[in-house]
Amino acid sequence: MKLKTLTIFLAGLIVSTQVAAWPWSTDMMNQPSIKPQEGPPAAFPKRSIPTIGIPTKVANRQEAEKLKNPIKPTAESIKQGRKLFRIICAACHGLSGKADSPVSPKIGAIDLTSDYVQQTLAEGWIWGTITFGSAIMPAYGVPNEQGGSNDLSPEERWHVVNYVRKQLVRDSAGMASAN
Repeated sequence: MKLKTLTIFLAGLIVSTQVAAWPWSTDMMNQPSIKPQEGPPAAFPKRSIPTIGIPTKVANRQEAEKLKNPIKPTAESIKQGRKLFRIICAACHGLSGKADSPVSPKIGAIDLTSDYVQQTLAEGWIWGTITFGSAIMPAYGVPNEQGGSNDLSPEERWHVVNYVRKQLVRDSAGMASAN
């Protein structure tokens, strides 16, 4: 008798939970919304950026060499460049820019405070190297076959150039004297 009562009780409990869930169990699925692939595609918001990034108007580093820096080396630009340099570039070139990070000798990173970089290379070439990369350095401005890095916008790359050319040597000297 107890087994029969227990069976009826459990059956009633199962049926009652099913009945209680019935009208509400599909509410999340049937709410008013636009389902994927339903209706015409919505227009992109104004000033939206494509998923492959902001296009660069030059094709390679050689073309970039002729470019003139459109961003004036103001204190704000240099500050922005320093911040970006420390995030993107310092892992390989070191905080001082002297290729003194632990990985620098292993990958052949160059000293950005050298006369070669500071006086010989054009600002456009430096910008192009950041944009398109080099033999070992990855590109930080154009999509690649894996989908693209595009870590820095064209303007951000110019801020980094301003920092490298106008402030990095002084910051590096300050770091050396602090040690």
